[in-house]
Amino acid sequence: MSHEPRPAGRLLLTPQDKDAPARVRRLRGLGLGERSEPALDAFADRLAHVASAPYSMVNFIDERQQFFAGLHTPDGGARGTGPMAGTAGNELEPSRYMARDHGFCPHVVVRRKALVLEDVRDYPRFAGNPVVDGFGVRSYLGAPLLDRSGIALGTICVVDVRPRPWGRAGLETIKAMAAELAGQLERREEVHGI
Repeated sequence: MSHEPRPAGRLLLTPQDKDAPARVRRLRGLGLGERSEPALDAFADRLAHVASAPYSMVNFIDERQQFFAGLHTPDGGARGTGPMAGTAGNELEPSRYMARDHGFCPHVVVRRKALVLEDVRDYPRFAGNPVVDGFGVRSYLGAPLLDRSGIALGTICVVDVRPRPWGRAGLETIKAMAAELAGQLERREEVHGI
C-alpha cells in the first residue's frame, strides 16, 4: 500500500506522545495491552449498550499501535479476525489492532481529556483521519483511562458510522465509565499483587 501525501488541509498529525515508554512499562506491569480479555469485552459490550453505539472499545496504546483489549461490534462476533479495513459497504471490520495514526484515541491519551466529535467532518483537525474516509467513522466519544500513577493507560470510546449528538449526557457517561474501569484496573493490581 503506498502512502500518497495528503493535501495540507486534510493532514492530521498524530500528537507526539512523550509518555508512551512509561505507559508501555505500566501496561506490561499490569499485564495489559497484549491480549484480549473477556472482562474487557464485557465492559465494551456494556459501554455500547449504555451509549446505544454500534462500536465500542477499551483501547491501550503503545509507541506503534493501538490494541483493543475490549471490543464490541454490532454482530458481536468475529472479534480479532483481521485488520480493521473498509469493506465495499464502507463498514468497519473488527480487529484488535489499529495503527497509531488512525482514529482519535491517541489524541485523547496525549490530551488526557475526553473528546466529543458529533460529526468528525465538522472538525478540520480530525476530518482527515484515515478512519473517516476509509472506515466510514462519522462520530466519536472517548475518555482517557487515568490510573493513580497519573499515566493515561489508554481510552474507552464509542464510535458510530453516522453523526451523533452525544451531548453533555454522553460526555458525563463516558467520563464516569472511564473512571469506573480505571478503578477496576487498580483493584486488579491490588488483588493480584501486580
